[in-house]
Amino acid sequence: MSIKKIIVNRVIALYLLTFLGALLIVGRILQLQLIQGDELRSKAEHFTYRYMSIEPNRGVIYTHDGTHVLATSVPYYEIRMDVNSEALTKEVFTRGVDSLAYRLSSLFGDKTKNGYRKELISARRQGERYHLIKRQVSYEQLKKLKTFPIFRLGRYKGGFIVEQSNRRILPHQMLAARTIGYLNEGESGNVVGIEGACDHYLKGVGGYRLMQKTAGNLWIPLSDNNEIDPEDGLDVISTIDINIQDVAENALLMQLTKHNAHHGCAILMEVKTGEIRAIANLQRTADGSYKETYNYAIAESTEPGSTFKLASILAAMEDGYIHPDDTVDTGKGTVRFFDKTIRDTREGGYGKITVARVFELSSNVGMAKIIDKCYRNKERKFVDRLYRMHLNEPLGLDIKGEGSPLIRYPDDPLWSGISLVMMAHGYEVQMTPLQILTFYNAIANDGEMVKPRFVSSISYHGRTVREFQKEVIDNSICSVSTLRKVKKMLEGVVDSGTAMNLRNNVFRIAGKTGTAQIANEKYGYQLNSMVSYQASFVGYFPADDPKYSCIVVVNSPSSNVYYGNVVAGPVFWEIASKVWATSIELQDDPVRRIRKIKEIPYSKNGSKDQLTYVADYLNIPVKDESGDHEWITTKQNPDCISYNTLTILDHLVPNVVGMGLSDAVYLLGNAGLYIQVSGKGRVVRQSLQPGTKAHAGETIVLTMSLP
Repeated sequence: MSIKKIIVNRVIALYLLTFLGALLIVGRILQLQLIQGDELRSKAEHFTYRYMSIEPNRGVIYTHDGTHVLATSVPYYEIRMDVNSEALTKEVFTRGVDSLAYRLSSLFGDKTKNGYRKELISARRQGERYHLIKRQVSYEQLKKLKTFPIFRLGRYKGGFIVEQSNRRILPHQMLAARTIGYLNEGESGNVVGIEGACDHYLKGVGGYRLMQKTAGNLWIPLSDNNEIDPEDGLDVISTIDINIQDVAENALLMQLTKHNAHHGCAILMEVKTGEIRAIANLQRTADGSYKETYNYAIAESTEPGSTFKLASILAAMEDGYIHPDDTVDTGKGTVRFFDKTIRDTREGGYGKITVARVFELSSNVGMAKIIDKCYRNKERKFVDRLYRMHLNEPLGLDIKGEGSPLIRYPDDPLWSGISLVMMAHGYEVQMTPLQILTFYNAIANDGEMVKPRFVSSISYHGRTVREFQKEVIDNSICSVSTLRKVKKMLEGVVDSGTAMNLRNNVFRIAGKTGTAQIANEKYGYQLNSMVSYQASFVGYFPADDPKYSCIVVVNSPSSNVYYGNVVAGPVFWEIASKVWATSIELQDDPVRRIRKIKEIPYSKNGSKDQLTYVADYLNIPVKDESGDHEWITTKQNPDCISYNTLTILDHLVPNVVGMGLSDAVYLLGNAGLYIQVSGKGRVVRQSLQPGTKAHAGETIVLTMSLP
């Protein structure tokens, strides 16, 4: 082959290879553009731009009247600086960095002026676009930062970047903390207390912000035009009365401390509606103090002891087996069933007494004999009657964690020959304090059993969007005749029975004491010859026209004092007397009401210093429970005026209901609100809901007590 032909062949081969390479490149370009283009563009955008969520403002939880905040979100801020923002010129940075460093050092005090200056200059040299200045900055600090050199130019010209996060706080700290609940960041979500039950109302709807990825894998926000604003959560109006809650917790704490008890709880319920006005749970901690660590009132299902005798006696009466005037021979205070000896607390027993006295004196022997005589070989009938009163059913609370009641049926493997007589006086059954209270509340409510409620309504910026009505479990758990008899017996417990220490000349109480031995899963009722007890009292008041029902349970008090009337009764009395003293509608003696009002005058809410000055000048006794707070609410008591804390947060609408106009105008003006006033006297209504976000220049209308 000639040299010429060889050269031609090589040129052709090279040309073909070049042509094929070009075709491959063009084909790849077309593939990337037409086939994979959308996918790749999406990936590129994902790695350089991303929409990130903006946390909405979580709703506020209020007391029953909307005047006190139980839980709210306080904003905290993270301050960063785009030290290399295109709009932040070298001249502006150089001229202002010294002043900025000085102001930052003065505000935070964590670094010197030179320290901040070197840090900012170094960040600019390294090309940082998202340099961290400070975390956990308060709103007050943020307002000052906005006035600092360079920062006052804004996000783009000054590189000033603000990231907001919210922290949930309980202004009243421990008060009803377990029932209010808390935010849980785990996989299970928010499940505790009202926070969990109403999470779908409170959480709001998140927004979105377009972020750009920079060097160092940091994301910085772009223009506000690329944001979708979040929607604030709804507010929850609870049923809790903070003043009664405070009394309940303090009274419970005093008794737990006095008797060195392990834990205890107290619940106050409104009879007609089932609304829970106070619920306290305290447990002794390792350091000997008491805190709200567990919701015993809702979750702890134990053998109730003598408070269950009401169910036993009601069942026997409703089935027509007994009458309050029938007699029972309790003998010398002991009776034996198989291998079990049941005893009364009184040495030597009570002898022959009526059924009513068996209940009033809480005779274990008498109750065991009554139920054994009525239901021996008819155990199913007894348990069926208890079931018809819904004592075996959970209440179905919105708040999670309710303990399950236990009332065994005769075909249960653990049913024995002594089960019937043990159930008669509150053993071999289990119920939570709230389940027991719901049963007693039904007696107070003329037989209508209502479901306990912790939330009364849902609102949005002061406007009610949903109201919750009472839920009836059973219109009548027993006949009117039986109801009348057991009511009289419950009154007899206080008038001449085991709770005579609660008898008073002001208002009548009806209820039942309870003292139960606590069983340990492994060791039974005794461990190292020691017996643990549970003391309780449950009832309602005023007895002749019940408005409130209440239960107090104290677990493991000191071994020498453990009876319900002594340990739990004083807590019940403290709560009941406070409610009575502060509820004019309960007091049917107008002369007594007038005398109290003349002795202790009414006081407006407002400045603590000014109110204290007036009280001292007029020699009016004051009970100060407000600590060091500047603003207070007042309460007229029979013997003094009590001060309670009024929480004022700068970024929220303050609660000025009950104040005079001057104090109200001062607080609202500081919040940046424009005020319109209708009438004179004291503030009785404000158009913006307390605790909602205060927007500068927004109008708030105050309605006064007099036209």
